Amino acid sequence: MKFSYYPGCTLKTKAKDLDAYARAAAVALGVDLCELPEWQCCGAVYPMAKDEIATKLSAVRALMNARDLGTDLVTLCSACHNVIKQVNNDMKTDEDIALRVNNYIKPDVPYTGETSVLHFLEVLRDRVGFDELKKKVVNPLTGRKIGAYYGCLLLRPSNVMAMDDPENPTILEDFIRAIGAEPVIYGMRNECCGGYVTLENKGEAQRRSNVVLESAKAKGADTVVTACPLCLYNLKKNGGCDDVSVVYFTELLAEALGVK
Repeated sequence: MKFSYYPGCTLKTKAKDLDAYARAAAVALGVDLCELPEWQCCGAVYPMAKDEIATKLSAVRALMNARDLGTDLVTLCSACHNVIKQVNNDMKTDEDIALRVNNYIKPDVPYTGETSVLHFLEVLRDRVGFDELKKKVVNPLTGRKIGAYYGCLLLRPSNVMAMDDPENPTILEDFIRAIGAEPVIYGMRNECCGGYVTLENKGEAQRRSNVVLESAKAKGADTVVTACPLCLYNLKKNGGCDDVSVVYFTELLAEALGVK
């Protein structure tokens, strides 16, 4: 299985583990992640203004490159995935935005949302299959009680992201079962950690992060997994719960596959 891969800026700096463990696990699973050449920052936050075109261009360039290579586009960072998938939806459904972007970029073939955008979790679930993943596990994480932390960006807006039920998701829990651990269901697993307000209101970020980790701890979790670098940073730095470790889901995947 071959995919175009968009790592994003943070996976080259502060979130290298998210990237490195995913690449190692992909090799073990027979998945070829081909990093796009000369990709640019996705913009980190999806621009809500209808007349905002410039900040969408780098996402469109990545989407066009994947289309021209004849591959689906895979992402890992929750923020990158959210931005790129929402921009792709704009190009597919909003003729005015598509016209203005194509007039600016002037591609040989206009881009109108042809590329399929997948998160690596969707590759594991829908292309590899969790049953097949189980067969590849050489170091099952038996006895580990792991809480899935979805946060905001993987699931919302649900009509565009379309990864899972935004109120009662299961993809991370099914992943946790596939690697041999026990998923812990807790109330705050799809609530915001406060990451985007850390600089201007650290107290609120601390409060939200504490609520998330205490909720997981109360249900018996010893570990919380996430796909978001900002969430991992915020939960670790502002969470204040030493009893619960916070790691990327790809680290546990690599551990279970024996390639950590």
